[in-house]
Amino acid sequence: MRRVLLRAVLAATVIASGCGGSGSSSSGGKVNIVLWHGYVDVEGNALNDAAKRFNATHPKIHVTVQNYGNADYALQKVLTAIRGGSYPDIVYLYGSWAANMARTPKAVDVAPLIKDDPSINWDDFWPAERQAVTVGPKIIGVPALVDNLALVYNKKLFDQAHIPYPTPDWTWDDFRNAAKQLTDTGAKQFGWAYVADASEDTVWRFDALLWQAGGDILTPDQKHAAFNSDAGVKAATLLQQMATVDHSVYLDNGNGNYANLFNSGKIGMLFTGPWDLSGFPDVDYGIQILPGDQNHNTISGPDQWVMLDNGDDRRSAAWTFLKWFTAPAEAMRWSIATGDLPIRASQTQTADYPKYTAKYKGIDTFVQNEQNAVKARPVLPTYNEISQAMGQAIQAVLLGKAEPKAALDQAAQQVDQILAQGS
Repeated sequence: MRRVLLRAVLAATVIASGCGGSGSSSSGGKVNIVLWHGYVDVEGNALNDAAKRFNATHPKIHVTVQNYGNADYALQKVLTAIRGGSYPDIVYLYGSWAANMARTPKAVDVAPLIKDDPSINWDDFWPAERQAVTVGPKIIGVPALVDNLALVYNKKLFDQAHIPYPTPDWTWDDFRNAAKQLTDTGAKQFGWAYVADASEDTVWRFDALLWQAGGDILTPDQKHAAFNSDAGVKAATLLQQMATVDHSVYLDNGNGNYANLFNSGKIGMLFTGPWDLSGFPDVDYGIQILPGDQNHNTISGPDQWVMLDNGDDRRSAAWTFLKWFTAPAEAMRWSIATGDLPIRASQTQTADYPKYTAKYKGIDTFVQNEQNAVKARPVLPTYNEISQAMGQAIQAVLLGKAEPKAALDQAAQQVDQILAQGS
């Protein structure tokens, strides 16, 4: 598993010839479709295996799986392929790119397909997944992957400090007090860690705190910033107090060293997701939902399978594959193979779900935590710029270079200008 974050749109990359696309769509009465992905290792192998199973059971359709390389560049690769007239039928894209994809007429709006085909059971996907692929009246994609943030803690350090383990009722005060008690400056041990590089990795942890305090990133009409509200200031003040007053926070510079420090017993708690768990072989860790203020909201990081229009036959075949691949039984098979969280609520009711929870220590808490992922980041083409403004403000607060209210107000002014300019 891996972190699911917004990646900045980078320079265009030319698609190599022969990478799939809108050539011949059928052979001997069989419809041929092409799927692009950026998976490696376990997930790449699992996807190849899934395609083989589908092809063996669907004689009228053949899926060819192709790796497009670094997923961070996928959006530009796909748009370049569309401009060149040779593009796949299905492509894996980060969820934050839905608004960008909605601009191209080649991206299939699956809203009519969902409306006409109840077998997809759209409401079975977690709410944040559905929000992340919804762009106005359009639905640009089918959920491919979902993550969330929970509290992962070192049981040994809690025991040594005589602190009871976190409970589902933990408040911010409980969390802050535990972080202070877990901190030992002489031993270079910290109660908590926070990524302070001003990237989306900085922002999305703040988003969870903002929502827990009852705030929102933007106003309901998405025309103005809202994160500088009282709720936002309260969330930023928590960060400021823990980082600059309590000194209980290890500020990671974006290189991911927090994971190594947690594994070596130098950090007591993390807000992180299931992608990090395999990096903690030396820690007897526990997992709990995030401590809360008004609620225990978390943030979800959903990605998507986007269909591209290569004509009626291939569009229909692509939809058939996605319905099959994301159906509860097949989706559960995928989760068991990869460790990825279930993309559907009903997967928890499948016969194989106990195999999944037995294989991946503590994963059940992350699955149940999807019920706390009720909001999504704004689905806007300008979200990258919004995130950059917020990230710089949060970083300044963590480093003690700005007061919470002033930093958020300045970022809000920048965001209002971005929103006023439009996409």
